[in-house]
Amino acid sequence: MRGAVIHAPGDIRFETLQDPKILKPTDAIIRTAVTCVCGSDLWPYRGVEPTDHAHPMGHEYVGFVEEVGSDVTAVKPGQLVVGSFATSDNTCANCRNGFQSSCLNVEFMTTCQADYVRIPNAQGTLVATDGVPDEKFWPGLLAVSDVMGTGWWAAEAAEVKPGSTAVVVGDGAVGLCAVIAAKELGAERIIAMSRHESRQNLAREFGATDIVTERGEEGAARIKELTGGIGADSVLECVGTQESMSQALHSTRPGGNVGFVGVPHEVAVDGQELFFSHIGLRGGPAPVRRYLPDLIDRVLAGAIDPGKVFDLTLPLDQVAEGYKAMDERRAIKTLLTP
Repeated sequence: MRGAVIHAPGDIRFETLQDPKILKPTDAIIRTAVTCVCGSDLWPYRGVEPTDHAHPMGHEYVGFVEEVGSDVTAVKPGQLVVGSFATSDNTCANCRNGFQSSCLNVEFMTTCQADYVRIPNAQGTLVATDGVPDEKFWPGLLAVSDVMGTGWWAAEAAEVKPGSTAVVVGDGAVGLCAVIAAKELGAERIIAMSRHESRQNLAREFGATDIVTERGEEGAARIKELTGGIGADSVLECVGTQESMSQALHSTRPGGNVGFVGVPHEVAVDGQELFFSHIGLRGGPAPVRRYLPDLIDRVLAGAIDPGKVFDLTLPLDQVAEGYKAMDERRAIKTLLTP
């Protein structure tokens, strides 16, 4: 088969790879229907995360089941399935508590920008659709496998409630999906922080009521100004830098909550400042599997359309251009088709 391999920062190659095989009775093999490049893939692409050796890339996927291990009964060959970037047995104590991304048997997907993919923990990870939905829904289903589920987790972690004010820090695919989630959870006012017109327009389409272009302390000051000097009820941090975390904390009212889902890079939180702020802080890798059935239903019912975050579609063999376009901010998110 063929797949994307990173060799060094800025060096993505489309290569012939060994076909995946069933290694454990809990595995499944899927044939990729659609996959994509994630904003978090840009960390190694930009050299922020080290690449010590060449390795495959990708953790978002929708595909057709080709083969299943002997312990897998939840899905069968021929079905179209969606899964999470964090595989889970969905039976351990952490999974039963709704935190499948902390499953005792978790394995994180890293090989999905390819023609075929082995899915560990397939019994608990994969959710089959009812029949094969029209291809127009596939981008939305692909978004559900990570960015939509992560945006939803940001909103839940920040305790977005009906009638509340929510702020979204970050205008990438996760941030834009977080706008959808905030609206679906009933936020009355949704303030998206963005400097890019195309992303601002999509944020408004998804439900943002206000746009703030300032960043850092200026951005936090603007949020305070828009909220009567108090701050927002819920702030959804979808970037993962020191500036974005500080901006999020300083935009939140006392008693409010920050949900942080941007993978932190050199982020430090001052314990004393947090203590006196009366702000709740919760986040981590999104338990996407918790949300999959509900989000799949919302996509197929046309209630949400997170697939609109894909503003560039390329054949899989042009994956390197997909990375480059996102790195240069010519694209929000690249969808890849085999």
